[in-house]
Amino acid sequence: MGALRTWSGWKHCSHKLAFLCAAGLSSGVSPDSAYVLPALRMSDKTPTNPSSSDQTGQYVVVARRYRPQTFDELIGQRHVAQALTSAITSGRVGHAYLFTGVRGVGKTSAARILAKALNCETGPTENPCQKCDICQSISSGDDVDVLEIDGASNRGIDEIRQLRQSVGVRPSRARFKIYIIDEVHMLTREAFNALLKTLEEPPKHVKFIFATTNPNKIPITVLSRCQRFDFAGIDAGAIEQRLAQIAQAEGVAAESEALALLARRAAGSMRDGQSLLEQLLSVSSGTITVAEVNTLLGTAAADRLGALVGHLVARDAASALGELDLALIEGTEIGQLVDQLLGYFRDTMAAAVGCTADQFLYSTPGQAGEISQAAEQLGVETILAMVQILEQTASQMRLSLHGRTLLEVAMVRISQLEDLAEFSQLIANLRDGSAGDGSKGGSTGPRSITKPAPKKNAPAASVDSSRKILPPHARANSGELPTTSTSTQSMASSAQSPSDSRAALTENAVTETATIAPPARETVPLTADNAEAIWQQVIERIEGLVAEHAAYVDRVAISATNRLVASFKSTYNFHKSLCERPDQKAELERALAEVTGVSVRLEFESLRVDPAEEKPDGPSKALSRKEVHKEIGQRPFVRRALELFDTMEYKVTPPDNSR
Repeated sequence: MGALRTWSGWKHCSHKLAFLCAAGLSSGVSPDSAYVLPALRMSDKTPTNPSSSDQTGQYVVVARRYRPQTFDELIGQRHVAQALTSAITSGRVGHAYLFTGVRGVGKTSAARILAKALNCETGPTENPCQKCDICQSISSGDDVDVLEIDGASNRGIDEIRQLRQSVGVRPSRARFKIYIIDEVHMLTREAFNALLKTLEEPPKHVKFIFATTNPNKIPITVLSRCQRFDFAGIDAGAIEQRLAQIAQAEGVAAESEALALLARRAAGSMRDGQSLLEQLLSVSSGTITVAEVNTLLGTAAADRLGALVGHLVARDAASALGELDLALIEGTEIGQLVDQLLGYFRDTMAAAVGCTADQFLYSTPGQAGEISQAAEQLGVETILAMVQILEQTASQMRLSLHGRTLLEVAMVRISQLEDLAEFSQLIANLRDGSAGDGSKGGSTGPRSITKPAPKKNAPAASVDSSRKILPPHARANSGELPTTSTSTQSMASSAQSPSDSRAALTENAVTETATIAPPARETVPLTADNAEAIWQQVIERIEGLVAEHAAYVDRVAISATNRLVASFKSTYNFHKSLCERPDQKAELERALAEVTGVSVRLEFESLRVDPAEEKPDGPSKALSRKEVHKEIGQRPFVRRALELFDTMEYKVTPPDNSR
């Protein structure tokens, strides 16, 4: 059984042919080129102190040797294990399962455990025996009835067609034929479509188990046919405990802080943590230390990181840059240092909002004291600003070759931050109505706003009721500034009682409201005699394109009291439509009110011109370039284009008749 055998003469046996097709599919070999029976390997029967080599004497990595073999050994996925065991116990096993989650959280391991639970000789059972030939062959990945297919390399429709052909063939020795397709989201759309019908109504002896890290790429038609289980990221404490068990089984001592660093670096992936531990096992001299972990990961030591953060908290940019240089000399990577700073300030933020050391995610128990002290010195607002600067720096470093420079700039920016907690307290005081003297607002009594008293020799400001209100651009041109009136009688002294202070505030608010009211304006009666003159003043008062379009008005007339009608010739309907826009009409009416002193309603109309009046008496005169430009702008197509693009600028280019 240990040697590879090439079988021939099975082409006429449907059962054997289907088996070989499935075997060729799972191994990535075309079934038409060769028929190979894979060698049977010894499986790891238990994760407790397994052999480091397989039957052939080759080394087996830690992640494979300490792979979970039962639902009880599936770390961090208790909800999945409980659901699957309940389904097996109650006999409600589905025909298709979808396991989703990040890498290294146990999706494929759970699929193998489920396959063993269904096909074990003592089953179906929630606790496979691990001793029968079927359990051992599934653990080693060599079972003929449990086919593991890589969806990334067997993603085409041809491979799925071969799978559909082999589905109808019953298992050779087990209870179910189980297809485990890893990274199923890599299948093509055509492959998914070919699989739909088989996936919805498979034979009774077939089970599908899909595993993926990206379920969003799977068609909804496939998702609806599967029972989905989401595998969560594994807690760092559980990873640390498991790594300690592996180190003990390997006969290597390990510092608890070193294993904690490995567990945090694994970021919820058990396989990543085991791979890092294996690297340390190959270089360790008998004890895994924190220094070895920092060297392997390229991270800064805890004391170096604490000293760097201390300089940033003290706003000492020069010392912080010097500490950064020492960290880089020791072999720290820039990207890892930024991640460490982000994690450090995350825990500092948690301490600032009142969290205990149990809720720190990126720091060691020995750093709890300095983190709490830094949180007390900085405040939440300043910490959030620091985190934002570091996060922007981390994003920029992914696209730049000047990582050190970007980090140094970020550290200088952090050192230049002001104490944002003081600004927050000042804003809170202003909202509460407390004095703006920089106090923290510790008093519990009523607060009052103290305004500076006016100078004794300062004359009281007066308002000239005969002066007209000018728009901002008119005031800028005339050199006038808006005048304000202050009442010296409404000022409250700081020695007033709370009740007197509130009364003074009320009186001051009433006085200021009366002062803000617009002064009386000089009115100009609008008559038929002065309508043209008033319209010219309106055009002179406004600026921009509104004045240019209003200048095309042919005549103005009064239709009723305080109602002015501006008439355009039919050839200038384009300018009329622009003046009728709500914003431009409002500006014209505002200018009319400023000129006349009263509110005037403005209307527009088009004049009907007798065609005989427009007929030229003599030969037509050539139009100037400006007149041609204006005439083209009146054309309906051009006007419509200008309205669509919301512009009033256009260029006229004469045709080139030389071609």
